[in-house]
Formats: sequence, structure tokens, C-alpha cells
Amino acid sequence: MSIQHSYQYSVLLVIIVLFCSACGSPPTERVSDTTQFIEEQTVTHTIESLVATHGEEQRMRIERGVSQAAQRWHEQDGSQEEFTEFCLNHFISDSEHLDRTFERFEQNLMLIGGYLMEMRRDLMLPLHLDTGPILPVDHLFGQFSPAVHSADDMFKTKLAFVALLNFPLTTLQERLEQGATWTRRQWAETRLAQRFDSRVPAHARQAATTAYTTSDSYINDYNIHMHRVLDKEGRRLFPENLILISHWGLRDELKAQYDLTEGLDRQRLIYTIMNRIIFQEIPKDVIDNPEIDWYVEDNLIVRADGLRDEAAEGKREADTRYEMWLRVFNGERAIDPYKPDNPTHIARRFNENREMPEEEVEQLLLSVLSSPLVKETAELIRQNLGRELEPFDIWYTGFKPKPPLTERQLDDIVRRKYPSTRDFERDLPNILRKLGFDADLAKFLADHIVVDASRGAGHAMGAGRLTDKARLRTRVPRDGMNYKGYNIAMHELGHNVEQILSFQKIDHTLLRGVPNTAFTEGFAFVFQARDLELLGLGSSDPLAEAMKTLDVLWSTYEIGGVALVDMRAWRWLYEHPDAEASQFREAVIEIANDVWNTYFAPVLGMENVPLLSIYSHMIDAGLYTPDYPLGHIIAFQVEQHLKHGSLAREMQRMCAIGNVTPDHWMKTAVGTPVSTQPLLDAAAEALRVLKQ
Repeated sequence: MSIQHSYQYSVLLVIIVLFCSACGSPPTERVSDTTQFIEEQTVTHTIESLVATHGEEQRMRIERGVSQAAQRWHEQDGSQEEFTEFCLNHFISDSEHLDRTFERFEQNLMLIGGYLMEMRRDLMLPLHLDTGPILPVDHLFGQFSPAVHSADDMFKTKLAFVALLNFPLTTLQERLEQGATWTRRQWAETRLAQRFDSRVPAHARQAATTAYTTSDSYINDYNIHMHRVLDKEGRRLFPENLILISHWGLRDELKAQYDLTEGLDRQRLIYTIMNRIIFQEIPKDVIDNPEIDWYVEDNLIVRADGLRDEAAEGKREADTRYEMWLRVFNGERAIDPYKPDNPTHIARRFNENREMPEEEVEQLLLSVLSSPLVKETAELIRQNLGRELEPFDIWYTGFKPKPPLTERQLDDIVRRKYPSTRDFERDLPNILRKLGFDADLAKFLADHIVVDASRGAGHAMGAGRLTDKARLRTRVPRDGMNYKGYNIAMHELGHNVEQILSFQKIDHTLLRGVPNTAFTEGFAFVFQARDLELLGLGSSDPLAEAMKTLDVLWSTYEIGGVALVDMRAWRWLYEHPDAEASQFREAVIEIANDVWNTYFAPVLGMENVPLLSIYSHMIDAGLYTPDYPLGHIIAFQVEQHLKHGSLAREMQRMCAIGNVTPDHWMKTAVGTPVSTQPLLDAAAEALRVLKQ
């Protein structure tokens, strides 16, 4: 993988662990926030009664708090008179009392969310770690969410209404326009109130949780045993015991084949497999099956002796890939009625999770996809390869620093250095010291990280309580960590360090984290880019900086296309909410072909290529892929800033900014808003240098 499964936990935690973000009515009753139970005359009476008690100077706070609570008070919460009585009893005007109440909320929400996260994490262990065969009951425990009713209870006990009555809800527009002038306490109060901005009932959140868990398990088990795949001449191009998960393992193995003997043949074979996965034409009997030889080109399962058996034609897999995507879509649709301000998953992804308007993100992507610099870069790649480009060259690795070693040699080095996850965990203080962290902070960070072998490709999971530890997970074969696993681990270590610094070293736990997952991806990319350097294999090429810049541009170009396909696919789903899996498959392929034909065919020279739709996070992660190109863009800006300072010192400073809006964070961290211009300017200069 390298950047992929960080989200597998975060998507689940957003839905089921940060229980305070939404809540609801009993499962048998669907109540939308669009219908307000509390009458306007009750609101007016309550406001005037509170002003009479607490003074005219409190009117603005009273009006806002009463209105916020009234909009979310349902009939089962109490009568009109009970609403007024509650407000009279729980509005706080005394500043010291308000401070203590705020602190109590901050501490207790951290504890409740943390304990629930730990329970969820432990229940998911058999699905996420290689603890042995997965039992049928493990999937059921994986779908069980201990947090789904907690949000209901926050409203039933009226805790949510205390927060809404005393702390301000803000709109995205307010946060974007005014946030730069707010104090840290104002930001923390804003995040506190946001936890209760809507009421999504438990049954809706459980539907989403089940959909994500089921899709995640499907992806985790989609392994291809490469030694069993034969080319059209019946040759085995890959060694025994090479098991590649889709899409990450396949992609990374394809990347590893550049400049190797028979590498191009292997790349073409992997590319064919990817296309078959997209079209859902892989024989279902060969998925995660180490026993059957099969020809990929004509979709036949072949006997172990290598002879064709026309009677043993492989049975095409059902459209499970697209059924899983539809499950996630329908799980999110169950939440839609309870989010009137952001009534689609698309709106919530951009306005709530990213706090970046969809149109703004799309324009960032298009500024790279349509840049003439990518065509110039492609021509450089064509010259370097000495052949015409093929679709899979969107993953070209030639701009990366190349040690004088093959990947197999790198595997040997890593395997000797880290024969187990425990060895990697024990070496974390040393790794962090090499990255510039002082001894005390390196030990502190390492002491807060547990490393595990992942069943899937890998992921990072932050702690939920200050006394808990972050989890770093990467795929590790039985005979020890290989280079792919190490590369993934370095990426996830970047996530972990960010997670710890932005939680343990911040002034308000309500502001823990970074603005959105693109930012944590940015830090992960920064760590991942130093993997060879940490093995003592860094490049001394004087042109390395220019090459690195073009690598970022090309990577952003590739994943920007993936993100655009993902975004358009979700738009199609909302336009065709009753579509069947086969119809959705055809739509995704058409969308992927259209994006390719518009932005990639003019650069690479071939049309109607659906390769951009291979990404597994499209299936199990609910519109996550835009965070990857955003992560590249943000990481490049951060890297440019870090050239003038220490990674460790500056990262600690940046992480302490916390969860504010993206542009405010970037302006505070590096002095400029989120922009592709620094990358494009640097790429233009890099091309000039390399052409000389």
C-alpha cells in the first residue's frame, strides 16, 4: 500500500466513536431536524425569562443558546414548559461556572470517546490483525458498535442541550471568515458545540457502521496469489508466496518492476489483473486462493498441471465490488435526513470533515490535472523509459531516489533489520532521533506507539485517551518485514507522530488532531519520503531535489484523477439512488474513462482506460480519496517550509495548532493558504533544471 489504510479506522471512528457528532431519536421513529417541535412563542418566552434573570448583557448568548437547543429538542425530550424550565435551570452566566463546565465537558468527552474507541478497536482485532482464521462470529462482532446509542444518551440525559445552550454553534462560512481572529478557547468551544449540531439516530449510524465494516472485510480479503497467475505462454512470472492485496499490493509490485528484467511483462500482467478487477471479471474461485493456477487473459481457471480445461471455465465474480460501494452509499443515505445543513455524504465530507468546499477542492485538483507541466513531465518519463507510455505508467517511480539496490535486496536488508514487528517497535526511538527529535521526545513518542502486523495493507490509529497508545499496523510476512511493509510503516509512523503530538501536546483536547485527514496524510508523506535515508541509502544525486518535485507532481496528477473519479461517482449515486450494482459498475467505468480521456489521454496517448477506478478506498472508505492529492499538496507546502527549519521542531509547533480550518492552519503553520501554486512553480523550475 504505502498510503492506503490509514482511513480504515478513521472512517469508522468518525461514524461510531466520535459519538458526540450526531445523535437521534429511538430507532422506531424517524425525526428530521427540519421540523422543530419547540414553538416560536416558547423560544421567545424562554429568552425573555432568561434575560430578566441574567441581565441584558447576556442577551446575545441567551438568544443563540436557546435557539440552538430549541432546534434540536424533540417531543420525546419534554413539553414546551419542560424546555423552558430546562433552559432556566441550565443557562450559565457566571464566567467561573462556565469555565468549570467547559473543562468538565472537555475531560469527560475525551474519556467516554476514548473508552468506546478502545472497545471498538479490540472487537475488531480478528478482522484487522492476523490472529488466525476469521470466524463467522468475528464479522458480527465487527459490525457491533458499542457507541451507536451513546449519542442518543447524550441527548436523553440532556448533556447535549447543556452544551448547546451555553456554547455557540457556528457555520462553515463563519469559521472560514472569522476563525483567524478567534482565541484558542473560542475554537475549543466551537468544536464542543459542533459535537451536538445534529441528531442522527442509532439505527442510522449502525447502518453506516455495518456497511463500512462489511466493505472493509471484503477489501482486506481480496488477495491475489501471484505465483498462481500464468501469462499467455503459461509462464510463472512471480515467485512463490507473493500475495498481493488489491489494489495496494498490486500497485506497489507494479512500481517495483521498473528497470527489472521481465519487469515490463510483469507490469502488463498486473495491469491486466487490475482491469479484470475493475470489470469484476476475476474468477471468484481464485481470489485469496493459493491452490489454483489461472490464466488472466481469458478468465479461465487452469488445472495445476498447466493444461487448459475448457470445462473448468472460471465463474465470474458477482458485482461484489460495486455492491460493497453501494452498501456504503446506502449506509450514508440513512444519515442524510438528519443532516439538513449537509444532507448528502458529499456535503458532509467536504463541509464537515474537510471544511473545504467541494468546488474549492475540485479546482485544486483541476489545476494539477490540466497543467501543461504534466505533459512535459510525461515526455521526460517517455525519454527515461525509452518506450511509449502505457496506462500503468501513472505509477512511474523513476523520479524517486534510487539506491544501488533492487527491491529484493531492500527486502533482505529490511528483513534482517526487522524480523518482527517488535523489532521495528523497539527501533522507533532510534528512527525518531534520526528524524531530528531529541532523545526525550523520541522516547515519549515511541512509548506511545504499539506496532502490530496487519491483516490488511496497513493503517494508523490514534489513541482516544491521554493514557492510551496509538497503533501502527503494517503487513508483515511470516519471515519478517519486507521493504513494502517498512515503507508503509514509515507512512503510518508519520500519522502516529501527528496523532500523538496533536493530542498529548495541545492546549485543548477538543482541538486534538489536524484540520482534516489530508493534513495527517501530509505528515505521513513527509515521513515516508525519508524511508531510504533512514536505512542509510539516501541519494547524493545533485538533481535529487528537482526529481523529487516531479515525483510529487506526477503522484498528485495520478491520485488527483482517482479523486475526481471518486467525486463524480458519488454524484452519480445521488442522481441514481436506486441503481443496481451492474448499473453502477458501468457508470464507474464510464466516469473513469471520461476522466482519463479528458486529462490523461492527451498526456499518455491512449483512450478509454478505466484504471483510475482501481483504488480500494473508493469501495470501503466513503469519498476518502480526495484527501490523498490534498495530502500531497499540503505535504509539499510543509516540506518547502521545513527546508528552513527542523522537521521535529516545526512538526511539534504545527501539530499544536490543532483542529482549526485548513486555510487558518496553513497560514499559521507555513504562512500561506492551501494552494497548488508552490508545487506548480517548483515543478516548472525542476523541468528547466533537468532539461539543461
